[in-house]
Amino acid sequence: MKILVTGGAGFIGTNLIKRLLQEGHEVVSLDDYETGTEDNHVDGANYVLGDIESLMYWKGEDFDLVYHLAALSRIQPSFEDPTECFRVNAQGSQVVADWARLNDVKVVYAGSSSRWHDPFQSPYAAFKHMGEEVFKLYRQTYGIDAEICRFYNVYGPDEIIEGDWAAVIGIWRRQVRDNEKITIIGDGEQRRDFTHVVDIVDGLYKVGMGDKKHEDAWELGCGVNYSINEMFGMFKEKFPQIESLYLPDQAGNYRKTLRENNDLLDRLDWKPQDRLRDYIQSL
Repeated sequence: MKILVTGGAGFIGTNLIKRLLQEGHEVVSLDDYETGTEDNHVDGANYVLGDIESLMYWKGEDFDLVYHLAALSRIQPSFEDPTECFRVNAQGSQVVADWARLNDVKVVYAGSSSRWHDPFQSPYAAFKHMGEEVFKLYRQTYGIDAEICRFYNVYGPDEIIEGDWAAVIGIWRRQVRDNEKITIIGDGEQRRDFTHVVDIVDGLYKVGMGDKKHEDAWELGCGVNYSINEMFGMFKEKFPQIESLYLPDQAGNYRKTLRENNDLLDRLDWKPQDRLRDYIQSL
């Protein structure tokens, strides 16, 4: 198959492209490198520099499938620039949906578990929720082949460790490297369903290559959650010298994520594993 991956130079996109190439597919990445990097390029894939809106001008008849991963994927930066977050996460999804309609290409959309909480507690959550609704609209109105996969808290190889786009494990990895205190936002009792990227990629692959349909969305979460304080304890086991620094809570810092259903496990034989402690020990 010839497959397009939007956001293919990012964390999850890089790991997905590795899997697609291993399975013998032809892969094209479209990325503007806002959060991705050329360091993530995988031999054998074709990388195109471009904004998601440039997809409108692509001829899509040669593609069999598009994984739409391109997004501004952190909550706090969305408060600082909601207009850009809307353009990329909501409007960009409409561009992909319409391109898929015009070119008869199947889409797998990377949604977010944040929509299970109050989707209006942050611009990020709201606009990812809008992205889901766009694909549901096009699925119902125009009959496009579109599947939604909701990601939980993804970690693993190639994750971002620098800058505004780093998630908590990436931030902590950098702080350990730089001999800084480990920052914990709020009381640390918020719980997260940390899901290894290898399991995310396996779920994406099963959804993309399969013919099973979901009327709502496939949940890509490990099904086990840990508090931030519990994860700090795992880091402390690996790096006994570290100290914590508690910071004031932030807007959008919801209390819990945990996979809401087992549809992907039951219908597509997806088998995620709790790999968090082993991953931290491997650092």
